Amino acid sequence: MKVIFAKMQKVYNFNAGPAMLPVEVMQKAQDEFLNYKNSGMSIMEVSHRGKHFEEVLNSADKNLRNLLSIPENYSVAFFPGGATFQFSAVPMNLIAKEEHGDYSLTGVWSVKAFQEAKKLGYGANCIFDGKEIQYSRIPKITEENISKDSKYLFITSNNTIYGSCYKKIPDVSSVPMIADMTSDLLSRKIDVSKFAYIFAGAQKNIGPSGLTVGIIRNDLLEMKKGPVPVLLDFKQYFGSKSLYNTPPTFSIYIANLVFEWCLQKGGLEVIEKENDAKAELLYTYLENSNLYTLPIEKNSRSNMNVVFHLKDKSLEKKFIDESELLGLHGLAGHRDAGGMRASIYNAMPIKGVETLIEFLKTFEEKNA
Repeated sequence: MKVIFAKMQKVYNFNAGPAMLPVEVMQKAQDEFLNYKNSGMSIMEVSHRGKHFEEVLNSADKNLRNLLSIPENYSVAFFPGGATFQFSAVPMNLIAKEEHGDYSLTGVWSVKAFQEAKKLGYGANCIFDGKEIQYSRIPKITEENISKDSKYLFITSNNTIYGSCYKKIPDVSSVPMIADMTSDLLSRKIDVSKFAYIFAGAQKNIGPSGLTVGIIRNDLLEMKKGPVPVLLDFKQYFGSKSLYNTPPTFSIYIANLVFEWCLQKGGLEVIEKENDAKAELLYTYLENSNLYTLPIEKNSRSNMNVVFHLKDKSLEKKFIDESELLGLHGLAGHRDAGGMRASIYNAMPIKGVETLIEFLKTFEEKNA
């Protein structure tokens, strides 16, 4: 029996990830689930080396390139596993043990990447540490901040847990710039040519968890200076066009439906405007509230993850309980940051943000 999603009670999912997917994407996947392109099989069942999946993989590559205007001297790969897998891959592929890369520590995930490099015995140099200021702002990084003999700069472009982001990407060309863009890739226009390597876990704006997108400048494929486990080996994995082993086929299929959805909306220029509008609505209300506070400096605030606190912490459980009853799901902040967090990725409609603001107003009126 076919389930019709429209008959379900609407829940706005503000979780940081896995996050909500566009309804149109899930409906198309539902329609094709049992019989993909009249094959008599689900896309999950077809061979990863057969024509049906080959079409999906080629389409995903083409659509992502169109969305991001990826230059010809860059390659795309779809990795199994989450973005954390890449914390090991980056130093293994780009430096020798006696060399080092620079890391800007703006939140939990950049710290984990930094720690992973050090744990594996590679050089990792901290050029900014936001711990003492509770990761409340993003640094301005210039060439002057790059350490002597550094082999790369590693940044996390958007900090899911603390709700901050690089509004302006560092203008650094003396070393390759590596960016974990897990929570903001496809949310705004970027100049891919500024980066040497971009990777992003799919579970925010791209698709299901368990998939990571990689976009690499091809000269980096020749930088390996020692043995690297095969599924972390950039030259091997990019060279095989994501087919060294059986890839996460269903996740790539869903990601491609999301890419198509983004293109049908008008591309990243349109999506960025929508995301700006959603974030402005929510931040404007919170800024003028007497009950809620914003811990992140204004010029560092994320459009994807809006973190806010209640001045009276004793109201936090009541806030979560009441929001859940109204179908506003996943507003509790991360345990490392506390407070509340509304993740408003691409698939979150403006109606969801407006509904959240109505709840925020009502809750404030009742509890001021």
